[in-house]
Amino acid sequence: MTGAYLLINTQSGKDMDALAKLKKIKGVSQAHICTGLHDIICYIEEKDLKTMGHIILDKVRKIDGVTKTVTCISVS
Repeated sequence: MTGAYLLINTQSGKDMDALAKLKKIKGVSQAHICTGLHDIICYIEEKDLKTMGHIILDKVRKIDGVTKTVTCISVS
């Protein structure tokens, strides 16, 4: 399995809606509202990088209100 932390920024007031949609995506094992530079942090686990990329590009980034993502791939 390949894992990655995804740091997400949203438009003001869209964080709770984005969080609810994130939690419904297959492969997203955890998602939380957080404080600091980013609005949401989630953890994605998938069988390979190609599948993970599909989730990030075609699902997460298309959620209404998501303005930016930073992907941190887990190496251990």
